[in-house]
Amino acid sequence: GVDLVESGGGSVQTGGSLTLSCTASEFPSNINCVDWFRQAPGKTREGVAAMHLNLKSTFYADSVKGRFTISRDAAKNTVYLQMNNLKPEDTAVYYCATEAAVRGECPVSVRWVASWGQGTQVTVSS
Repeated sequence: GVDLVESGGGSVQTGGSLTLSCTASEFPSNINCVDWFRQAPGKTREGVAAMHLNLKSTFYADSVKGRFTISRDAAKNTVYLQMNNLKPEDTAVYYCATEAAVRGECPVSVRWVASWGQGTQVTVSS
């Protein structure tokens, strides 16, 4: 699988911002989606953002639309998640992941993930 290294987590107050980075060892030709998932204590892992690397299309969960932005620096094999106006409910471990697109769209589903990053903690205090 692809090695994914994440960085950028931390603790902020409500309304603060963080940028997460996910650097891949490579993106094989069959992998065309990079996603960000998160998992809060006692909750299931949920997809919050995704980018189709070829089509440049993006997906955002309703809970983060307008606040989170996914972007890519192809030269650095790095995908970013800019998180603004953070809320306590955004507190979770954030994971980047790779997927193969299904019919041109990123599934953003745990069952379709090919590789996971190690996770980075984001804590938002009120």
